[in-house]
Amino acid sequence: MDDRHHNTTATMTRRASGGLAGFLRAQTTGGLLLVGATVAALVWANVAPGSYRAVWSTPAGLGPAWLHLADLHVTDWVADALLAVFFFTVGLELRRELTVGALADRASAALPVAAAAGGMLAPPLICLALTHHTPGAGRAWAIPVATDIAFALGVLSLAGRRAPTGLRTVLLGLAVADDLGGILLIAVGFSNGINPGWLAAAAALLAATALAHRRRWGSPLLHIPLAVATWVCVHAAGLHATVAGVALGLLVRARPDPGEPEAPATRLERRLSPLCAAVVLPAFALSATGVSLAPSALLHVATDPISRGVAVGLVAGKLLGVPTGAWLAVRLGIARLPDGVRWRHLVPLGLLAGIGYTVSLLLARLALPDPAAVEGASTAILTASAAASALALVCLRRHPIDGAILIGARTPGVATSSQPASLGRSGSAGVPSPARTRSQK
Repeated sequence: MDDRHHNTTATMTRRASGGLAGFLRAQTTGGLLLVGATVAALVWANVAPGSYRAVWSTPAGLGPAWLHLADLHVTDWVADALLAVFFFTVGLELRRELTVGALADRASAALPVAAAAGGMLAPPLICLALTHHTPGAGRAWAIPVATDIAFALGVLSLAGRRAPTGLRTVLLGLAVADDLGGILLIAVGFSNGINPGWLAAAAALLAATALAHRRRWGSPLLHIPLAVATWVCVHAAGLHATVAGVALGLLVRARPDPGEPEAPATRLERRLSPLCAAVVLPAFALSATGVSLAPSALLHVATDPISRGVAVGLVAGKLLGVPTGAWLAVRLGIARLPDGVRWRHLVPLGLLAGIGYTVSLLLARLALPDPAAVEGASTAILTASAAASALALVCLRRHPIDGAILIGARTPGVATSSQPASLGRSGSAGVPSPARTRSQK
């Protein structure tokens, strides 16, 4: 009797745990938690600004000076260490999509990749035009490049039955390509005095990790120390430490062996998704979005060239670049619109891509040398994201979808709002379950 009760309790515990993990893995959950963390940061920073700055600027150095960790603060650990976990899941997702997912097929990947390319080209050009010759602008042009998929998916879900499933599929694929571009931008454009010795050590550790995966040595007792050591070496080499997370994720095997229930990349992504959605990204939002909401601060967004360039670059740049990239790919014959998606749907797609958050906030810290400029850019990112969200909803709700497959419709064999048609994506926010990344046809 006791054994039966114990087994029943264990089963219920596993089910409850799985339910919570599944909720945290849902794409829109990450967006909701990010919104909550953002609201908390805004309230904290505007009610007790001294306390907010004091907490995040607390010295938290570690180890000897030669490790280059002795001068870090709490906010640095969040942006460099915690975000590395998120970027590890992004690397896992990229490896899976490039190996067995939608981006493995050139024809299927052409439209979202072209849309992402257009969306990564137009915003920096607009930002550059608006910040040209502005003192302290630094590399502000990079800030509006990124798209935050958790918020974008959350806004798309609010459109309900007005949004075709094909639009969600393109948005997910666009975000995967956008992530890859953002990662390359951080790795190439924001390196501070590369140290060859530390870089060689990082490369050696990555080679050891690749060998371990090849030999099927999967023990956490081996991989966790290798990952920590790689992160330390990448950080000390002068690269942004989140690059270590991506590199490690790209090394994980994405195809299961015979008899293996799931590939290591799928398993790790599924296990780490709840952690990213519930801890990593909300912690980063709490540390990065505590900006002033005083009227003078909001007015600053409209009058300051840097803030204005970031805001206009996000909204107008994505609105111009994403549809243009997709249109060119279709006209050149290398892509086609998914079923149910019409040309008019590319307008809300561009607006949804203009919702910048996690990577945009990180890029603001890396691109701008002045803390005041970083705060202004952060305010611009939040303002532009809110405007893009509202405009996207207006566009989606104005037009019916001509009998397309509907988000939320429970058609057998067709993905619903919790099952994307073909692509999986995290974002700048929640990381989705890999098991829900391919359509069932």
